[in-house]
Amino acid sequence: MTEAPAPETQEFVMNGQFWTATALFILMYVAIVTEKIDKTVVAIFGAGLVLILKVLDQHDAFHTEAFGIDWNVIFLLISMMTIVNLIRPTGLFEYVAIKSAKWGRGEPLRIMLIFAVITAVFSALLDNVTTVLLLAPVTLFIADALEVDPVPFLIVEALASNIGGTATLIGDPPNIMIASKAKLDFMSFVTNLAPVVVIMMIVFLIVVRLLFSKHLSVSQELKERILAMDERSAIKDKAMLFKGLFVLTLVLIGFVFHGIFHYQPASIALFGAGLLLVISNTRHPHKILAEIEWPTIFFFMGLFIVIGGVVKVGLIKLISAKVLALTEGNLLNTSMLVMWFSAVASAFVDNIPYVATMNPLIINMAHHLWPDLQGTALLHHPDLMPLWWSLALGSCLGGNGTAIGASANVIVVGMAEQNGKKISFLRFMAYGFPIMLLTVAISAVYVWLRYYVFQAL
Repeated sequence: MTEAPAPETQEFVMNGQFWTATALFILMYVAIVTEKIDKTVVAIFGAGLVLILKVLDQHDAFHTEAFGIDWNVIFLLISMMTIVNLIRPTGLFEYVAIKSAKWGRGEPLRIMLIFAVITAVFSALLDNVTTVLLLAPVTLFIADALEVDPVPFLIVEALASNIGGTATLIGDPPNIMIASKAKLDFMSFVTNLAPVVVIMMIVFLIVVRLLFSKHLSVSQELKERILAMDERSAIKDKAMLFKGLFVLTLVLIGFVFHGIFHYQPASIALFGAGLLLVISNTRHPHKILAEIEWPTIFFFMGLFIVIGGVVKVGLIKLISAKVLALTEGNLLNTSMLVMWFSAVASAFVDNIPYVATMNPLIINMAHHLWPDLQGTALLHHPDLMPLWWSLALGSCLGGNGTAIGASANVIVVGMAEQNGKKISFLRFMAYGFPIMLLTVAISAVYVWLRYYVFQAL
């Protein structure tokens, strides 16, 4: 089916609370985009204003699923960060990077392609932010040894992390948020998004090869320097490495089967984090817990409360009705609009607040179009599912458009600058925006064929 029934008429009460919540929401977005104030500070202050001005009460913010903090997202992020922080000191990621450089025989282009694949795979299995945090320092080290500019390597890794992270529930924060609101399990993301991600990665690697094949060459002496490195010396704690890999494997298996056993992903991850803390004999967990990206966690919490405010006052319902009217109820057009608008918007606005806004919009469409007997939304209605996948593809891939489009990009740019290698906004965009357009075009064809052509046969 590609046609949806017309949405029912809605009454929008544009009272003082409506305009207060809307103003706070717009001001928060402006402050985040302009980056004049740290985005975590903006989100926390905005959440405080939402509560003080009584757009939401404290019960709404802390204890309701419709308007409050999504604790499944929060604890999934905290737990995975804890697991990675426990594994990081073992030297696993340095080992993989040096081994990969040697697989590339010291050839910069081969190393770049191998690093891109490893970044994509790690981003799918861990998450893209964690992956670039771990691999960027090693990339700078390898580039320094080869005496080549590390900036193309770092940009390629950032782009690969966002493509690879699109494939799974835990790979990219927008997917975590979509999964929680849409009640989708790990395997739903793998079966619906991983196939097109594989296609996109193949195309991406071909493009990277064409772009850099004539610009990356080094002397045999520098290649020998890479081949002389001993990756085994990077492993600092073998016992902890085996424990970490054991628990990480358990967690990934848990993610695969969590839908069958009716566990939320956060429950699986929290158990894994607790288990690894216990078997690692961590007597003083302060350092491990201190290294969690708390600013990111509090950004999410504040963001959820501000978005909850505009959901409660009806702004999201109004936007939802306008979108459906614009596409005249044609769900293929709606899917394409959601995907392309998400991609362009996520390129210029951090995709996390964007998805936090879009989630309730799609849920409200479901309320309009596919209510069950109790009047609640059928979130897994077959005609609705392409909208979820379009949102995931658009927001995750759109993050590649600019240096501020995704958290992984921001981290890569920041780490490069700390090492005296500035990546300008325009330089990142020169690589990222064409790749974003190419991958979203591939995604649009994929969604059209899989959900609107083959499903109709």
